[in-house]
Amino acid sequence: MNRIIVVSGPTASGKTALAVELAKKYGGEVISADSMQIYTDMDVASAKATPEEQQGIPHHLMNFLDPAESFSVADWVKMAGKCADDILSRGNIPVICGGTGLYISSFVDNLQFDDSGCDYAFREEMRKFAEENGAAALLERLRSVDPETADDLHENNVSRIIRALEVYKTTGHTIAEAKRASRNAPSPYSFILLTLDFDPREQLHERINRRVDIMLGNGLEQEARRCFEQKNRPTAAQAIGCKELYPYFRGERTLEECVEELKLRTRQYAKRQLTWFRRDSRFNRIVIRPGDGLAEVTRMVSEIIDREL
Repeated sequence: MNRIIVVSGPTASGKTALAVELAKKYGGEVISADSMQIYTDMDVASAKATPEEQQGIPHHLMNFLDPAESFSVADWVKMAGKCADDILSRGNIPVICGGTGLYISSFVDNLQFDDSGCDYAFREEMRKFAEENGAAALLERLRSVDPETADDLHENNVSRIIRALEVYKTTGHTIAEAKRASRNAPSPYSFILLTLDFDPREQLHERINRRVDIMLGNGLEQEARRCFEQKNRPTAAQAIGCKELYPYFRGERTLEECVEELKLRTRQYAKRQLTWFRRDSRFNRIVIRPGDGLAEVTRMVSEIIDREL
């Protein structure tokens, strides 16, 4: 039946634990849809599932790329498709789990990415522009030619902003236009789309704050320092969990101040994730309320899956 279960939602919402429970119950394997979990040497900052947390369930598209290497949405969609086909061929159900909305939406919508060429000189020009004028100015530059894509991107996603500008320069059309044109081909998969939400929102904020404290205890400072000292890792350098600690390494702020900044930035990122998935009515919204543990959330989700299966 080519069924695929998608577990989405904000950071620290419990997606990983839920995906593992669903994989155990329905005979599945997990495909990570996290733009930072693809990288090696970023286990703590990207909150990769430990072997204990994976509970013997195969996890795919994690920990395979050096942080110095570039990787696009198109790359992930292509790899996820091959991975899903392999899982389905063995009679198992792919369980896509992650919070990178652009990855998930592109895969669900079966976007066909253009093969426009690379203009490395233009990329370098845009990087220098961002360094001299700020990432916000670069995003505004994109907004002047492709406001739809600009609305979907945060100013910290410098590489994706540059890529969107590059596509417009090399092809004469915007990524938003290309997406609309590419949706003509239906997806070969049938999706059960789930997204986690919280009521009240303060629950999620508390989880995020606890998550950051746990990450620090698990070695986040040391991991971020290694990233800070590696100058050839521009993508990793922008990861939430790393860049917020750089002022501490430079002697500009205390560790406590940087940790509070990290918690704030993570809460802001979670808000953007919630907005992304809420605006797509195809996702079944699972509202987690005080007292709802993993067993209760699994029960609520299983009712939806059983109905659709």
